[in-house]
Amino acid sequence: PDWCYPSQFSCTHQCKILEPGQQWLRGEAQSPINVVTRKALVDERLGPFTFHNYQQTFHSTIKNNGHSGTPTHSHRKEGWGVGELVTGYKAVQFHLHWGKDGGPGSEHTIDGEQYPMELHIVHMKKEYTDLSAALKDPNGVAVLGFFYEVSANKKYDNIINAVQKITAPSRCLDQLIPARQNLTTYYRYKGSLTTPGCTESVVWTLFEHTIPLSKEQLQVFSKLRFPNGEPMVGNFRPLQPLNGRMVYRSDAGACWPAPSC
Repeated sequence: PDWCYPSQFSCTHQCKILEPGQQWLRGEAQSPINVVTRKALVDERLGPFTFHNYQQTFHSTIKNNGHSGTPTHSHRKEGWGVGELVTGYKAVQFHLHWGKDGGPGSEHTIDGEQYPMELHIVHMKKEYTDLSAALKDPNGVAVLGFFYEVSANKKYDNIINAVQKITAPSRCLDQLIPARQNLTTYYRYKGSLTTPGCTESVVWTLFEHTIPLSKEQLQVFSKLRFPNGEPMVGNFRPLQPLNGRMVYRSDAGACWPAPSC
């Protein structure tokens, strides 16, 4: 591959310029970060989160892209979006970062705690038709981050089976994230992609409430392989300095239609 994670012993994790204008690893607004909750400022402008069409089903195939297990959508719903952000965004893909056999594996940390896995649902502004164009906008991309904790969760059985078979049934984004009453607290900051070219065009939202997943379910992800044949574990980028950026906190309630999938 043209880049790698620290767990790939053959090289070190380097973010490099892939196209003119993209940021180097030495950028001042890189991700992921450690969120220090006592320093996060409550921002009254961060109102209730509204999720549009997260209950709509989609068909996908789980693809090992050499860095993660990423579902590719054969029937993408253009209506996916998060309405709390000033400009509407639509979901384009989601992927996961994990450790080894249920050990530490999230990219972001909360008060120094690294969770076993982290889900990223990547959105771009509705006005764009491809992610590369959205990344040229300083606020063109919005990523929702969700953390996992070790606990049983039958709701995830289908996607765990999908990872094992590299196929996935029809599902909806609603099934992947916590119930709406558990999405009342989240953190917001400006950052970057966590993969090359680490472009600083991302509005990050990290939800405090965790998603349960059993250790056995988490271990399934460790069976995937990097292109060099090594187990795909530790596919997370190291923490980056905050460099004076502010992290904001919201106690807003989430609001969406009842799930139908």
